[in-house]
Amino acid sequence: MKKLILLCLLLLSAAHAQAEPASSTALVRIQDAWVRTSHPGQAIGAAYMTLTSRQDARLVEARADVSDSVEIHSMTMENGVMKMRMLESVTLSAGKPYKLAPGGFHLMLFDLKKPLRPGDSVNFVLTFKLANQAVLKQNVKATVQDPAASPH
Repeated sequence: MKKLILLCLLLLSAAHAQAEPASSTALVRIQDAWVRTSHPGQAIGAAYMTLTSRQDARLVEARADVSDSVEIHSMTMENGVMKMRMLESVTLSAGKPYKLAPGGFHLMLFDLKKPLRPGDSVNFVLTFKLANQAVLKQNVKATVQDPAASPH
């Protein structure tokens, strides 16, 4: 009977984690969110931010209101050649900041709906999977910035 009660409590806890709005004590603190400017005719963009989770979690999906598709990418340099690779997820360790930044991990925005100009805002919905397999969605607004003028 105790196991059944414990299981019910775990299921209720997971359901609550899924339904928790982003405005209430967010699981993941998102800081310094910004998106690189783009030019007319440019179909791709890139977004950066720092993610700090209160518990072990994985970023498994991102969506943006300015593009048809968003992918999690890593970028490395090997023998002077830039290599970009799509990732299924990014693992966040509890309490450890994880930086998405130029020259490293980032979000790639594909099929931009319009050019991204300095000062514009981009709305993202980030999906995280917790260690207990619960899924949580969190909203974040990022400002479009010219990387040459950006303090990042």
